[in-house]
Amino acid sequence: MVENSETGTAHDRCRRTRRLAGVLLASVFGFASPSLAQTVLQPPASMAGSSASSTTAQSTTATAGTQAITTTGADATATDPLATGSTATPALSDANLAAPDDDFGRMNLRETTLDDATSQRIRREAAETDGVRLGTMVLRPSLIQRFGSETTRDGEGKDTRNYMETGLKGSLTSDWSRHELTIGGEGYWQRNFSGDSATKPSANLNADLRLDISRDTIAHITGGYSFSREDTNDPNAISGAAVQSGVHMYNGGLSVEHDFGKLRGTVGADLERWQYSDAELSDGSKVSLSDRNRLSGSLRGRIGYELSPALTPFTEVSVGHVAYDDKEDSDGYRRSGDFYAAKAGISADFGEKLRGEIGLGYRQQQFDDNRLKEIGAMTIDGNVYWSPQQGTDVNLGLTTTIDPSTTAGLSGSVIYALTAEVEHRLRSNLVARLSGSSRWTEYQDDTAPPDTVTYATGAGLTWNVNRYLDLTADLSYERTEYKSAADSNVMRAMVGLTAKR
Repeated sequence: MVENSETGTAHDRCRRTRRLAGVLLASVFGFASPSLAQTVLQPPASMAGSSASSTTAQSTTATAGTQAITTTGADATATDPLATGSTATPALSDANLAAPDDDFGRMNLRETTLDDATSQRIRREAAETDGVRLGTMVLRPSLIQRFGSETTRDGEGKDTRNYMETGLKGSLTSDWSRHELTIGGEGYWQRNFSGDSATKPSANLNADLRLDISRDTIAHITGGYSFSREDTNDPNAISGAAVQSGVHMYNGGLSVEHDFGKLRGTVGADLERWQYSDAELSDGSKVSLSDRNRLSGSLRGRIGYELSPALTPFTEVSVGHVAYDDKEDSDGYRRSGDFYAAKAGISADFGEKLRGEIGLGYRQQQFDDNRLKEIGAMTIDGNVYWSPQQGTDVNLGLTTTIDPSTTAGLSGSVIYALTAEVEHRLRSNLVARLSGSSRWTEYQDDTAPPDTVTYATGAGLTWNVNRYLDLTADLSYERTEYKSAADSNVMRAMVGLTAKR
């Protein structure tokens, strides 16, 4: 009898050891499989019957994947499940187990929805991996080589040129935990293979330093440079010049934006500088256009009221002064003066699907010379970015500018421009582009030339050969209508390669 009693005690210890191992395994793996946990922890029927006399009631509580077992009965102080005499462990039901995560342990997680923040973050981080890292900055350069043909038809006949265009563009973006610096630019140089038409080099560079002063206050320091060749059809161009003047434009600005609850206020100051190079005549002589060089400075203030996180109506006013380097131009006119502008509009931000702003206003420019008539015009300015569906982007722009004249007795003109661009991804590596624009030049002087209208349209394709190389093809058409002269038509076709990093 003594031998049997000792043998039974040893068997009980073995059973308790196995049950304890099952409890620990289920706790470590978070009860990933409820059926397995029940199988391991469910005591045999015979064992449950033999332990009924020692324990009258038991309860279990599962919290955050950790099993806590409390036994109650005749001995209220026996809370340790391993205490001598506690020989039963309760079965765990599905109700006591937390619902398992279907993605637990998966390496290839499910694809999230397009509007999901996680999906957007993954795409953004993937884009940020491209480029060349320079310390805390990321450089994304591109080298462009294209070949084109241009045909111009006007009152003087037909002129065709074939040319090569080399371009360089890129962006430099900071990777800081606070503040942000963004620099972007592009430049193009052309060389003719045949034809006598003038080349059209261009360059553009912009920089924006955002300073996060506080939660509600943000400052921007901006700067930029652009270069373009004055168009032969421009009213200010030199008639008969073989090479028109090159226009250099520099700009800089400082603005501070602060949120006052629902109100959003912005104050800023801007500077712009124009410089004109000499025009070259067909006989090799040059014409100086330094009398057109000028500096413009302005102050602006803006206040908006947030109707909702997506809609903010605003009003904006600005005042400024234009100062020419020469007090008088070559014809003896003093073209320096003041200008005033005001507009009201609304800005919208519905995320990636729709954002932008549009404003209507009035601008007036005065001149120091009383012989020059003031220029006053209604203005409409705005930009809209719209994505009607995935892979399709629409960009609309409206601008109103005042272009001062160099003709004796004329103040200048008002230019209204509308641009539209559409990009659609036909396939993952094939993008189609469509563009269109309209430009209306209005003269307010009675002795000024008639108004002119320019229309342009274009189409193009970009094939991503691989991660580092794109093949592009573009076709465009431009028509300028003159009321007092023959219309001008320009057709361009270009193909090229873009190497990017």
